[in-house]
Amino acid sequence: MIEYESLAKSNQAVMEKLEAAASRVLRSGWYILGSEVSSFEAEFASYCESTHCIGVANGLDALILSIEALDLPRESDVLVASNTYIATILAIVRAGHRPVLVEPELETFNIDPERLAGAITPRTKAVCVTHLFGKSCRMPEVTAFAEAHGLHVIEDCAQSHGARYDGKLTGTFGIAGCFSFYPTKNLGAIGDAGAIVTHDEAFADRLRYLRNYGSKKKYENAYLGLNSRLDEMQAAFLRVKLEHLDEVTAHKRALADIYFENLPDWVLKPVRRAAEHDVFHIFGIRTTQRDALRQWLLEQGVKTEVHYPIAPHRQRAMQGILTGDYPIADELHATELSLPISAGHEPHDICRVCEVFAAIPAALRATA
Repeated sequence: MIEYESLAKSNQAVMEKLEAAASRVLRSGWYILGSEVSSFEAEFASYCESTHCIGVANGLDALILSIEALDLPRESDVLVASNTYIATILAIVRAGHRPVLVEPELETFNIDPERLAGAITPRTKAVCVTHLFGKSCRMPEVTAFAEAHGLHVIEDCAQSHGARYDGKLTGTFGIAGCFSFYPTKNLGAIGDAGAIVTHDEAFADRLRYLRNYGSKKKYENAYLGLNSRLDEMQAAFLRVKLEHLDEVTAHKRALADIYFENLPDWVLKPVRRAAEHDVFHIFGIRTTQRDALRQWLLEQGVKTEVHYPIAPHRQRAMQGILTGDYPIADELHATELSLPISAGHEPHDICRVCEVFAAIPAALRATA
């Protein structure tokens, strides 16, 4: 059986270093906002070619705190992709604002910059983009639109560690790049963790307050903050794995090349563009026979995933919050199928998946 993801295999190459990091933290006696966090923040800011990094508890909190730190008027409109993972929309709502959905490009899954103008309202104050599956959005067009209309740009980089557009890293186009280090990410912790990168010193300073009860001096609270601190143990693990992130990226790009070269022509594969350096957190194909094809692949020993089966505007929690029809989002959510591609997979695993695809019955070969 070819697993979709095996975290044990993915972490195996650095297991001794992870164990040493855990021992170092345990023996230090300092577990919250210590030297491991500050060191990781400096190292990740440098990796991201950014000025500041603020470690937080998870990717959702990174988004919530970044939107709150903008100090927008209450119930401002924030433009966001209609097919994003629900966390991006939850963050806007939790920060006290209104998500306004913008349809994506069908071929890339990412927000369509040409549709932003049709969604803007007098209350629009920000754009929150999501770089889905490890592919950068068309950020020069997004930022040009934002500048023309006086909007802030927040980037959800939960899936795009190390991705670039025209050589510029995701997370550095807007005022904030928000990262998740959920264990399956290209840079994954051994639990929940997140971070925000920014070039804005005042913004970074406010975030450091907000993540720690609104306080930077014990028992003195300047803001209504949260308890959302990256802990020392996860920071230590992330420092180990950050050293190998470029290796992970190169490995996943090489696995993606095998798919591009060997999957049958009828498979609707991800789009690759010269300006976009994709890191392939997810390798998502599309087919109208998604569910039947997924079951057939499982029977042949290939596990897959779906990112994501239910569009945000169709989630029960979003009823009364998200309104309108979003046919492109609906189509993407009904047809996407994620194939195995992880640090724990070897080229022969991906070649085997391609061999299985070559034997797929004609009735299951319909593309989207």
